[in-house]
Amino acid sequence: MTRTMAWAFVAALITVFAACGGGGGGSSSASPTGNSTNTSTSTSNTPVTTNTLSSANPTASPTSSTAANTVPVVVAATQFNRANSPLTSVTVCAAGSQASSHCTTIDNVLVDTESFGLRLFASAIPASTLNALTAQTQTPGGATIAECAIFGSGYAWGTVRNADIRMADEVGQNVPIQVMADTALTASAPGDCQVQPALDTPSDLGANGILGVGVAPQDCGSQCVSNSPAGFYYACSGSTCSVTNQALAAQVGNPVQYFATDNNGVVLEMQPVASTGASSALGTLVFGIDTQANNALAGSGATVLQTSSSGDFDATYNGVTYSGNSYFDSGSSALFFADSTIVANGLKYYVPSTTLARSVSIAINNLATVTIDFNVANANTLFASGNYAFNDMASYMTGIFDMGMPFFYGRHVYYGISGAASSGGGAGPYVAFTSS
Repeated sequence: MTRTMAWAFVAALITVFAACGGGGGGSSSASPTGNSTNTSTSTSNTPVTTNTLSSANPTASPTSSTAANTVPVVVAATQFNRANSPLTSVTVCAAGSQASSHCTTIDNVLVDTESFGLRLFASAIPASTLNALTAQTQTPGGATIAECAIFGSGYAWGTVRNADIRMADEVGQNVPIQVMADTALTASAPGDCQVQPALDTPSDLGANGILGVGVAPQDCGSQCVSNSPAGFYYACSGSTCSVTNQALAAQVGNPVQYFATDNNGVVLEMQPVASTGASSALGTLVFGIDTQANNALAGSGATVLQTSSSGDFDATYNGVTYSGNSYFDSGSSALFFADSTIVANGLKYYVPSTTLARSVSIAINNLATVTIDFNVANANTLFASGNYAFNDMASYMTGIFDMGMPFFYGRHVYYGISGAASSGGGAGPYVAFTSS
């Protein structure tokens, strides 16, 4: 699930998105380390239990974004005026061209670690490139393949097209992507899709698209291969659409898996920010895990968590355990969780009179946990600062514990793709992080 929250200078507006790949619980196994370790007392007959602590003010700095397997990420003022929105650029080209024909670089694409696949608004793609992206059609019959991506407060409806994708020196060929609000699709979204307002323009989303680089290879997976549910893939002829199955290779998927190398996951690294925020924050999206010197997980001392197929795990906050409903999500602009003891404003941002210290516990295995400390500041004060990067912005939401963008500042966060392996993380899916 992806949940993003956006704000403009004059008026704050919560927008909550939940990506269609979410859900499911994750078992935990790992090799935890971190800022400090507390070991409980034990006897010879009692196993030692450990609790790893992760600071509310992590200090890890991003690696250089000039290497061949890296692209820069920035949180800053753009035409969309969205706080805590990590943006990067993606080059799309005609499919099968080795990313060399009819290419266009699309800026201001949201880096989302809890969704899967590249989604771009048609309006952000010049016609010369858009027309060169191969539209998927049903065989036989020639019906246009369309997809509905349902989010918590909006849905994206558009065609599925194949494209070559280039980021730095990494190239993925014949990658299925979603082109949102594609005017070539004359059919309206089916009723099963229209469960929220439509995301028809970049302004609705606050970005020109979404780069989903979470742990799942495809956005729907096996359920859409032989018994596809409503709300995912459709075959459309004229104004009529019907639910259709979609082969794995044809589904919108994490583009990283299509790279020739550095294709087993990503690392999102963001610079630390002060408690008062920063006008901007720089970071690096590194492709591959344990494939280059700049993406080493083995020997890094990272906390590693095995997750569900969509990157979720269990977390406990204030005595409440969120089973399979917790995750590290760069697509969320705030920390989302329920705490009735913290004052919230009308938009459900937390606005305590003084900054509060809180912590959440994640079970790594039966004998080890990691406790992540974090702060909750007054969101009204943060808004008034005019800054765009905040590590202590939080909002009220029940049923989940979403460690959104505030968690990422000062950390290196790894996402191992399901079915791929690394020497430091084992077989995916897994997430991992370092804080110094």
